[in-house]
Amino acid sequence: MAKRSTFQDRAIRNYYQNQGAIMVQRLGELVSELYLAEGKARARLWDRAARAMKNLGVPAGRIEHVVGSDSPSLVARLVEEMMGAK
Repeated sequence: MAKRSTFQDRAIRNYYQNQGAIMVQRLGELVSELYLAEGKARARLWDRAARAMKNLGVPAGRIEHVVGSDSPSLVARLVEEMMGAK
């Protein structure tokens, strides 16, 4: 295996240090996609949103409520809360 450069080491370290912020940003991007999606695509986006919320440590009950409501505005509100907390 090839040796990593210091730049690569730093990039990897920074990714893991900022992983929470990256997941919140992805969840925010999913909100706009959820507003526009229909049918099976919307269901796939809800699955992705649920996985992102789980990775961010959102309680399972809240994830079920948000996904079950099928309302992107609840996801948007969650993103705002998480951005305000950081």
